[in-house]
Amino acid sequence: MRVLREEERALLRACMEARQKSYSPYSHFQVGAALLTKGGKIYVGCNIENAAYTPTNCAERTAFFSAVSAGEREFAAIAVCGSPEGEVVQYASPCGVCRQVMMEFCDPQEFRIILVKSEEEYEIYTLGELLPEGFGPGNLA
Repeated sequence: MRVLREEERALLRACMEARQKSYSPYSHFQVGAALLTKGGKIYVGCNIENAAYTPTNCAERTAFFSAVSAGEREFAAIAVCGSPEGEVVQYASPCGVCRQVMMEFCDPQEFRIILVKSEEEYEIYTLGELLPEGFGPGNLA
């Protein structure tokens, strides 16, 4: 198991707390995310569903959009906790759209994605591991 960095430990608690704010009346799948900036700030997000489905926003993008709206552009890690309502029984990996948003702002070899079941149960990946051969701003240079 890969080891959490000291500043990432707070992300686990923050994403689990954010999951409790999920608005998921259709899927009943609650997701929370906590995004760590390189400056040490944490931004949280939860999934927000919509009856029309397409306007639904994932927890990861909610956290990113909140941080970017606050002027942040450099990120170190994100923790994601998602499972059907109730106890967390599985890991929830970011969807493809969320991975693409991460690719816009993050170095795929350095940015860490922490999938969380509990403070003791987690898996750590880099963005590059979850989005190999990703397309980002560097492809347009």
